[in-house]
This record gives sequence, structure tokens and C-alpha cells, in this order.
Amino acid sequence: MPVPVPRQRAIPAVESGQAQAAPIVGGPSKEETFRNEATTAENRNNTALDATPADGVHQGVSTPGVSTIGVSTTGVSATGVSTTGVSATGVGTAHTTLTLLLIEDDPTAAPIVHDLLDADGRPIRVRTARNLTEAERLLTHDVHCILLDLALPAPGRASESDDELAVLRHVLELAPRHAVLALTASGDAERGAEAVRVGAQDYLYKDELDGRLLSRAIRYAVERKRSDTAERRLAEGKLRAQENARLERGLLPTPLLEGSPLRFAARYRPGRSRALLGGDFYDTVRTPDGTVHAMIGDVCGHGPDEAALGVELRIAWRALTLAGLCGDQLLNTLQQVLEHERDDDEIFATVCTVDIAPDGRRAGLCLAGHPAPLIARPDRPARLLPYDNNGPALGLLPGARWPRTQVELGAEWSLMLYTDGLIEGRIGEGRERLGQDGMVEMIRRQLSEGLSGEALLRAAVNEVRELNGGELTDDVALVLLDRVPAPLP
Repeated sequence: MPVPVPRQRAIPAVESGQAQAAPIVGGPSKEETFRNEATTAENRNNTALDATPADGVHQGVSTPGVSTIGVSTTGVSATGVSTTGVSATGVGTAHTTLTLLLIEDDPTAAPIVHDLLDADGRPIRVRTARNLTEAERLLTHDVHCILLDLALPAPGRASESDDELAVLRHVLELAPRHAVLALTASGDAERGAEAVRVGAQDYLYKDELDGRLLSRAIRYAVERKRSDTAERRLAEGKLRAQENARLERGLLPTPLLEGSPLRFAARYRPGRSRALLGGDFYDTVRTPDGTVHAMIGDVCGHGPDEAALGVELRIAWRALTLAGLCGDQLLNTLQQVLEHERDDDEIFATVCTVDIAPDGRRAGLCLAGHPAPLIARPDRPARLLPYDNNGPALGLLPGARWPRTQVELGAEWSLMLYTDGLIEGRIGEGRERLGQDGMVEMIRRQLSEGLSGEALLRAAVNEVRELNGGELTDDVALVLLDRVPAPLP
């Protein structure tokens, strides 16, 4: 839910004598909030996000904070976003004609709507609707402001309805992105103030209007709606950044390796289609017997629901590991967690787990539909660990089994776990993908160049992006564990 913005009663234009900027009034409807969030997320999608060197985590979300000072109302769209007619400094570079939609069932009793001028002295276009059905037809994207007679009956309601603002509520639902001016009878300030509280930008007395006052009120309402939208998006962006930070802490934890000689590095980069983290997750812990357990996983799909499920699976894996479970028993329990927590029966997750013996020379490997890790040793080229016993992804087959394969690591080695985002990027403009073989060759070359640790992971992600010709479509997560024997005394 968006953070509520403090609001105060607006001073009607007819009382103040001028239309100055005022505190934002009127809360967003649920429909408008969803639309604004989708628009904000879409605008951020084209921004390339770089992971931090320390942990590969993206920080925060860009938020559109638009200044409300010195911006001409010309060139302001109904959505509250500056059009091409407004420069970055708020100075109009091209003229956009303001359009008013008057909703009044008796045109002969309508207020003065001629000789309306914008801030540049240009005529304001006026459309007239006799009822809300006509208004819906005339409410196109180029309408900036609605002038509504509160005495107009709402659809499906009798004129003597207890809700005096039923017609206004209907219009606000119909046009959540448009500025609205409410018309009320002279002296009915209480009803006008209530209209502002419900969501109108201002209220005016029907029998006290003139062209100059109405022109100023229209410009004021449009600018105020734009400011309202910018303020709300800023609040939503801050809230989204806080949620993203919580997901980061859940998906990308601090490894529990105290007392272990192994070195740890990790890298995470979201795909280009999202600004927030996706469903990739990883973890590493050392149990009291000296065994180091590492895992990496990927929930199918993208978005906050998948990311939240990834957090649950990672936390469940850590708890089960610290409780002494490993291999098939652990993955079977983890599948039960997935089946109970997922929103859709088609959601599944791939997982790779490795438990490294206390002496660091051997390990047990379990694969649940996940790519096999890569091992590099000084005496032989980097290669993939065996993957013949790869079991199904979690959530696909009830009662499935995941064999544990024993592998020899040696005295000195580097073990890299990764998600499929690293190998599914394309090579150039063709349809060919990097694949596991291409990834192995790339890592071999980078190791021969002396890269290791975080530098190796950073170089791998950057090269895959370059080969793809831009941002990858899927998330990429990597975990690197190194064992270097202690020097002789």
C-alpha cells in the first residue's frame, strides 16, 4: 500500500482570489495506485543496474521526484507526467493546449466557459457532456481537467440519494488520472470541502464564476494533480526501495563460515526486465562438525512473489541444514515447504546443494533440476562436476528422490555454483546461446589470466552481458568457494 500523504483543506479559488500551489489533497484510488506503480516500474526497466562489488546486490529503486516549482501547466499531461512540452527545468519548450471537460446536464445553466485562457494567454478547449455516459465517451487522453456539477445525478442512483457526492465518486473512479473541479451552490462550502477531501482538486461556486477565475482554477487544478501524482510516486518509490532492501537481506544473506578456511564470494544481478530482485537465491553455512554446506536455487518465474518464495526456501534450507539434514532428506522436506507455500501448482524451483567435508578434500553433491557446479584446480582445466544423477526440480514430482553423488575435490580448488541466467545469454545477434560448454571455456580463460574471487565473478557476468549484446533477460547468481592450503611454517 502507498504511504499516505498528509493532507489539509484546500482554499477554494473563489475564496482565495488566486490559485496558488496548495498542499496535495485527495488520496489515490486502488486502481490508480496499481497503474502508477506499473508505469513507474516500466520507466525504470531501461536503466542498467550494476551490482555492488562487495555482495553483488542492487541497491534501491530510482524514484521520480519531480519539482513543482516553476512548471507551466501547459505541457502537463493528464497522467501527471511532464510531456515533451516541458523541459527538465520546468520551463515550457512547446505549447500543449489545455482541454476542459464540462459535465453539466443543463447547458443553459452552465457556468461561464468561454474566454478561458491558459498561462500563455491561449484559449482552453472546452467539451460539454450532459451526463456521465457522454462524459465517458468524451474523456480521451488529451483532457486535462474535469469541471463537474455536484448536483448531477449519479448513474443508478436517485437524486435524493443520501450520498451527496455519489456523482463525484463515480467520476473519480472513471478518471483517476485527471484533475477534477467540483461545482456547488453558492455558500455551500461544507459540501465543497467534503468534495476536496474525497479527491477533487478544488471546489467553486457555480453562480460566482467568471472566465478569468475559472481559467486560473483550471490551471491550478491541473498543476496540483500533477504534483499530487509526483508526490505519491515518490512515496511509493521509497516504500518499494524498503521492500527491495528486505528482499535483498533475505535472498542474499551473510554466509555463516566462522572457523572455516574456505574463502567465499558471491555475485547477483537481476535481469533487465525487472528493477527488483528475482527468484534466484543462495546460502552457505558451516555446521558444528566442520562441514561446509552451500546451495543455490532458482524459482521459476519473475517478480516479488517468486522472490518471496525464494527467501522462504533459503531460510528453510538453512534451518534444515543446521538441524542436521542433508542430501535427499533435506530436499524432500524442502519440496514440502515449496508445495505448501507456492500460489500455483505449476511453480517449481531448481536447487543445487553441496556439502564439503571438514578436511575440504571431498564433497557430496545433489542436483534438483539445476546446472552442475564448476570446479577448477591448479593441475587440470576447469570442468563441470558429474550431473548424471540429476533429480527433478522441486515441486514437479511428488515423492521424487535426489541421489547424492560423492566427488573428490583435492587439496586446492575453486568451486563455482551458478544459476541458469549465466549460461542462457545469447552470443551476438544470432539464436545461439552461451551454454555450459561456452561458460566453461570462458572461466578457463579468465582463470588463466589470473582472476579469482570476486574479480572472477564480476568478469564472468560482464563478459556474458557483452556477448549477449546488453542486459540479460534472466537473473544471474553466482557463489564461489575457494580452498587454498595454508603455507608451511
